[in-house]
Amino acid sequence: MRELVSPMADSRVTRVATSALGGVVGGIAGAALVIAFTEALKAMLAVVSSQNTWVLVVVPLLGLALSVLVLYGFGLSAAVRTASPNGALSPERARWAQPWRTFPPGVARSDITAEMVAFAGEEDRFPWRLTPIRVLAIAATVGLGAPMGTEAPAAYLGVATGAALGDRGRWWRQLLGPAAVGGGAAGVAALMGIPMVGTAYILELGRRNDAPLSAERVTAALVGGFVGWFMNISLGVDLIRLVVPKEPPHTLPQAVITALLIGALAGSITSITGAMVYRAKAWQANPVVRLALGALALGASAVILARIAAPSAAVGPGSGAIAWVENTQSAVPTVLAVALLRAVATTAAAAAGGCGGVFVPFLVVGDLAGRVFAPGLRLPGDLAGSAGAAGGIAGGYRLPFTAVALVLGQGGPGLATLTCLATVAVAAFAGTGAAAMLDRMLARRKAAIEDKTHRP
Repeated sequence: MRELVSPMADSRVTRVATSALGGVVGGIAGAALVIAFTEALKAMLAVVSSQNTWVLVVVPLLGLALSVLVLYGFGLSAAVRTASPNGALSPERARWAQPWRTFPPGVARSDITAEMVAFAGEEDRFPWRLTPIRVLAIAATVGLGAPMGTEAPAAYLGVATGAALGDRGRWWRQLLGPAAVGGGAAGVAALMGIPMVGTAYILELGRRNDAPLSAERVTAALVGGFVGWFMNISLGVDLIRLVVPKEPPHTLPQAVITALLIGALAGSITSITGAMVYRAKAWQANPVVRLALGALALGASAVILARIAAPSAAVGPGSGAIAWVENTQSAVPTVLAVALLRAVATTAAAAAGGCGGVFVPFLVVGDLAGRVFAPGLRLPGDLAGSAGAAGGIAGGYRLPFTAVALVLGQGGPGLATLTCLATVAVAAFAGTGAAAMLDRMLARRKAAIEDKTHRP
């Protein structure tokens, strides 16, 4: 019967098997590194969070300064060929001499998400040697309390670990792509404790660069996601706290209204925040200017958060803000103000040069936005928060399938799950509309400025 199997089919099976092996190898190494590093970040955050209010305001600013110093002081720019006095072209700085701290010219050095997107589908070129310098920047940013998340660092470390393992020789290079994809999926799955979130995240993020959804790539992502999840449960780690709905909506009309209102608000707020964050990361300005302006905005928002909510609401990716809203009977305007201030704080940290993610901050902003409607709709706080958090990922991060995987993976009553899924759909639609409206407004403003500039 062997002769009935075509060489093409046999080759396809071999490639899928290789992808599965790469997913296992990259997943184990990536998840192990992510778990160890995230535990270290949690320990650093615990120390910072236990300090006085002025420390909670000042230390994150120092962390941002350290991140900028590491990336732009210790980090170098790639070789640029310039004219020498005799007219010949000569390299300013040999890139090969500094592979561990040399960045391509013009790249946003703190934007690790953009780097994963840029090399999606081309992991054989992934610059994994820049990982150590970025680890220092992530530790300074996230570990010292800036309002940025751990999911992008988890994915980045996983991808970089897999790429480094695959870049070990001629035979190993066939594992490079699958190991990088599997490592990224495993890192996120180990962080979230949900296998399909890791798989969906790395595949959906890769589609931004038109990375193919081939059988090999999907296999590596699936295997990596389950490897990361297995390591999470086998090691008994608790790296992130998700709000799980315990009580469903009382009626179907209440579920529909919940999805519409929470999805619209959470999707719009996080979508606009996401658009501003992406612009902030790509802002081509002097790093010192970026740091000064971003730190000023972050410091102001932190002081206000400490005054109207609690000092813990101003620090870290946002668990302190969720703990505050769960344990206090706050007025609706205050909860909305905290959501907006958290959005401003994350944008400011990104503008200043902070190195971290926005997935977890979007979870928090969406959660707070959802709880705005809890009193008026007589909803349980955990249901409103869970629906809003899922909507924040769909609207802000533009990862609707990852949001669906999050809702299905976290569990809860059936009607509550359906409500959260409907919220994801509404938030994705509202987020797209809000982003398009913001783009039109900014384009008109730019056109008006250019018109005034060219007017005699």
